[in-house]
Amino acid sequence: MNEFYTLNDGSKLPKIGFGTYNEAFEDNKKAILKALECGYRFFDTASLYETERPLGAALKESGVKREDVIIETKLWIDEMGAENARKALEKSLTRLQTDYVDIYMMHWPRQTGSDDEAWKKLDAETWQAMEELVKEGKVRRLGLSNFLPHHLKNILDNCSIKPVVDQLELHPGYSQEGAVAYCKENGVLPMAWSPLGRGRENATIGNSILVRLAEKYGRSVQQINLRFLLQKGILPIPKASSKEHMLANLNVFDFELSQDDLSMLSYMPQTAWLGEHPDFVIPNRKSNPANL
Repeated sequence: MNEFYTLNDGSKLPKIGFGTYNEAFEDNKKAILKALECGYRFFDTASLYETERPLGAALKESGVKREDVIIETKLWIDEMGAENARKALEKSLTRLQTDYVDIYMMHWPRQTGSDDEAWKKLDAETWQAMEELVKEGKVRRLGLSNFLPHHLKNILDNCSIKPVVDQLELHPGYSQEGAVAYCKENGVLPMAWSPLGRGRENATIGNSILVRLAEKYGRSVQQINLRFLLQKGILPIPKASSKEHMLANLNVFDFELSQDDLSMLSYMPQTAWLGEHPDFVIPNRKSNPANL
């Protein structure tokens, strides 16, 4: 964890984070404790994931100082708007057992079917409320998740505090080259959720190109995926439940993919895409009211 990206505000992020999506409380708490033991210090969560509580509990139990950990969380669609954003953060802070978050993110840019004027206005209003939370010291910096160039442009046109990161589904077979390029052109660090691929059968694991490259470099397919993202200047946030896999995901800084192999992975046929698109398909998930 001695490799860092420098953000547009001059702060730094470890080049690999730890994802907490989709686990039961105790399982997630145990996984986070193991991740802390392995050296992870950057954790990604969201109100939608219902993993803020186990993350907060694990951090308290670990004894790791709060200032030594970077916490990134997100507000969901039903938490957007000036007043809702403020309330959403207070609930997240309570669940995380902290008085500030390092990166606060808007999770999804628009509701399906909303016209341009509606989602653009709501996004800008929400962002301005989030900027106030930065000024109050409850948030250190701001980011976005699932914002494509036209969504990101709306924020850039209406912000006084620039987003430092944009989190997208990124992996071989779904590298979203245009969106990544737009982020970089505007000084926004692209971050990869689902960096190892998704879908019912996690198609990247058995992909013949990746399997061949894993054999060539003497690495696992997962390590090839992560190295691919790092060489493209993208910060991956993989998830793992065993120490073995957690450590393996960090062990990707001592080899390099050739430019030919990097190009091949960048333009391989689409695979392992989860099927969610911010303009057309909203994830079919709802927050549990008991956890809010």
